[in-house]
Amino acid sequence: MAESTIMDEERKQKTRLYIEQIQNLPSFPMVMMQVSRMLDNPNTSAAELGKLISKDQGLVTKILRIANSPLFGLPRKVSTIEFAIVILGFSHIKNIIIALSALESFASHDAKNWNKNKFWMHSVMTASLSKKIAEDLGFRKSGEVFIAGLLHDLGISIIQRYLNKEFENILSLVDSGVFTHLEAEEETMQLTHQDIGEFLAGKWNLPKSLGETILNHHKPSNAEKYVEICAIVHIADYLTQHYNVGNFDWDNNIELDLGVIDILNLGDENYLQELIKSYESSITIQKDNLLV
Repeated sequence: MAESTIMDEERKQKTRLYIEQIQNLPSFPMVMMQVSRMLDNPNTSAAELGKLISKDQGLVTKILRIANSPLFGLPRKVSTIEFAIVILGFSHIKNIIIALSALESFASHDAKNWNKNKFWMHSVMTASLSKKIAEDLGFRKSGEVFIAGLLHDLGISIIQRYLNKEFENILSLVDSGVFTHLEAEEETMQLTHQDIGEFLAGKWNLPKSLGETILNHHKPSNAEKYVEICAIVHIADYLTQHYNVGNFDWDNNIELDLGVIDILNLGDENYLQELIKSYESSITIQKDNLLV
């Protein structure tokens, strides 16, 4: 067995052990299962699905906020969940609910070193930018890319909520000025939030593309199969830091992986920089609309 493969297996084993230490780790959210069952029935109407979703007004608010965000690109304002279902389509609504339910399962109250609204804003901005970039580049699976962007940092919320000792040590190392967050994660756990997020995606039987993107969103050049999705989410993630959206400092010092140039057929670094620059005004508008 190749050395890299052995190292990958060791990391997966460490991740599994870390996750198994967590008490009361949420199971597959009930709303996700209910929505999935309802959408498997071809006779389900938008009104019936809307009635189910409307039982969770927090979820309704988030779906409508996403649907009405400028970067999502809908031609008119969406004011009801039923209209959101009609205009977005059952499949995309299902994916959004799955992603939002996953994030909500690990939501926690604000703490000294954690602002849940900043995390939410970063997640939605990365998702919206991912979708926009995918559409601009002619990548067909923009809905799938949106969900990958929304869940890319799922592992951070798991560390913050369930691994408090490790979370505090990571922040202490970062405050020392010697470590980035990723380096501090490695130093503390010999794992990163990417490993933990990918493991949970697998545990919940989420699509393979989500797991691979979560694992490689900082270095899409390391991806194997879903390289385009990884590259798009990586650029979107980089843009949020480049244009200082939401002050979510966990990704401070994120390095742009120039491997995205070949992955996405962008030609050269000059074109990539022009692409990055082209989103500046859209990001400013989107940022103002996501304040929560």
